Amino acid sequence: MTHEIIMAGFGGQGVMLMGQLVTYAGMIEGKQVSWIPSYGPEMRGGTANCSVIVSDEAIGAPIVTEPTAVVAMNLPSLDKFESALLPGGVLIINSSLIERSSKRDDITVYRVPANDIAAELGNSKVANMVVLGALIAATGAVATTSVLKAFQKMFAKKPELLAINEQAIHRGAECIKK
Repeated sequence: MTHEIIMAGFGGQGVMLMGQLVTYAGMIEGKQVSWIPSYGPEMRGGTANCSVIVSDEAIGAPIVTEPTAVVAMNLPSLDKFESALLPGGVLIINSSLIERSSKRDDITVYRVPANDIAAELGNSKVANMVVLGALIAATGAVATTSVLKAFQKMFAKKPELLAINEQAIHRGAECIKK
């Protein structure tokens, strides 16, 4: 199966890290992967998105134009990428920052209060991991265990970060399982 995902938000929301973790987790699982970052001119605070493909088959082109899943961490990202999502696709909306829901009825929409959950956990920086947990639970693109292995490898010099990020991922997944 092939998952083509666009993750988007403001610079500084951890969008690129989410994409890298999904890509690395796919590699751990022996899948074919690609990751392409796209930054707005302002960097932190500007727009940022990445395209991720995780597939059991060879990837012909790394560009994602018709995603099977979209993560919108802020309203400009929802406005920009909602229409590109394939019918039957998955849309994850950070409802802490986005008041409106989807305008479409041919997709599955999950409103995840990522910033609120991160605040409950005591660390506002893990909102991206909450959304990542929701994305993994909603799509099954990669396994949570693979994401956690990828996180451990990427942050090997900061092992103290694993526990809070793992909690955030699990809390995000709980939002989907309800």
